[in-house]
Amino acid sequence: MKIFKTRIKMPVGTLWLVPGLKLKRWFFLIVVGSIIAAIGVTIMFRLEPIILLYRYAKKLFNNETVSLIIGTLLVLIGAIIFVKAWQETNFSMMNIKGQRSRKAMGEALYRRMKLNHGPKIVAIGGGTGLSTLLKGIKKLTNNITAIVTVGDDGGSSGRLREEMGILPPGDIRNCIAALADDDDIVTKLFQYRFKMGEGIKGHSFGNLFITAMSAICGDMVSAISESSKVLLIRGRVLPATVDDMRLIATMEDGTVVKGESNIPEVGKRIIDLSSEPSECNPTSDVIEAINDADLIILGPGSLYTSIIPNLLVKGVSEAVSSSKAKKIYVCNVMTQPGETDNYSVSDHIRALFRHAVKTGAKNKLFDAVLVNDFISFELAQKYEEKNSLPVEEDTGAIKELGVEIVRARLIQDNKEGLVRHNPAKVAKAIYYWYMKKGKKN
Repeated sequence: MKIFKTRIKMPVGTLWLVPGLKLKRWFFLIVVGSIIAAIGVTIMFRLEPIILLYRYAKKLFNNETVSLIIGTLLVLIGAIIFVKAWQETNFSMMNIKGQRSRKAMGEALYRRMKLNHGPKIVAIGGGTGLSTLLKGIKKLTNNITAIVTVGDDGGSSGRLREEMGILPPGDIRNCIAALADDDDIVTKLFQYRFKMGEGIKGHSFGNLFITAMSAICGDMVSAISESSKVLLIRGRVLPATVDDMRLIATMEDGTVVKGESNIPEVGKRIIDLSSEPSECNPTSDVIEAINDADLIILGPGSLYTSIIPNLLVKGVSEAVSSSKAKKIYVCNVMTQPGETDNYSVSDHIRALFRHAVKTGAKNKLFDAVLVNDFISFELAQKYEEKNSLPVEEDTGAIKELGVEIVRARLIQDNKEGLVRHNPAKVAKAIYYWYMKKGKKN
């Protein structure tokens, strides 16, 4: 996939000289500093032998051409020794092993420089959908802000929320793991769930880690920031709000259900989602990130329990709708029992638009919707047995809503036979659309 691979035609050893790595300026300053220091030492200690050596060399190489050649040669030898020593010192200090070998260090720095100049992307959502997306877009840029819902009240997150009085860490943990530089080992560590032990059984290591950091730092936002530094993540993760947000769903028959974990269990059609308190406030960083974004992505993820809760936070819908960034919604591949039964793509869009308008959106929430264009009959049949169907692309209704349709094969093959978004395919489709539409006006 061309956009995810940095094609480097020059020799690896010369990548240290590529503009933008911010290395050559330090080389220059070190050389200048060394020369000044050497002159100072010569003057302080009256090192006559150096002066005598200069006079002897002048007599020996009286010919200007020979002097120039010998002088240039000595400068080059000295420079090579200096640079090599500088590199060896850094390699030794960084203890580079395995994948991060000396040969690959220049390439790694070059790739980091390219990613640092990538588009500013804001991804809004929660659950496994958002973390899946982040695994793909982190190959495009380091300028990522993940805005995560905090309405979860079930499982390990729910227990820690009630017992420790903190924001639910589960979705935040998933996003930090997804953005980590070495996501395989970090994911295994953060997602490890204790299978025994009084008090910790059922908890994931990542949830306990973030909870401990919250106690040390004094608040969840600082805890997330410090955890991100420890794990060297690409980008940042922000909770949509630091308020104690509880979700409330109103069903088609008037039934009111409280609690994120209870909503899908009722099995009735949702017509409205609200929160308690009714007005949750975002952090200043959330609104600032949205206003500064080049590209805003909503989803994929559970419509009513992962994506819309972010829109209920004061100012978020208004900021997204008013942003000059390119905006796209990644629709789920399958309907979700108890939440989006029999929903088409346009039903998903209407639900998002309806809640966005209710919470202050002044313009259209997004420009395009990304939909999966293929699923095998066998896989669809397997899900149908669990009352889950492929989300129907009702083209006419989508166009009436003024939303562009972007189609791509988004799902990945896996041994379990599950429908899951492929991070690379989703990121590729979004990036092609973004580049086609051009940068932010």
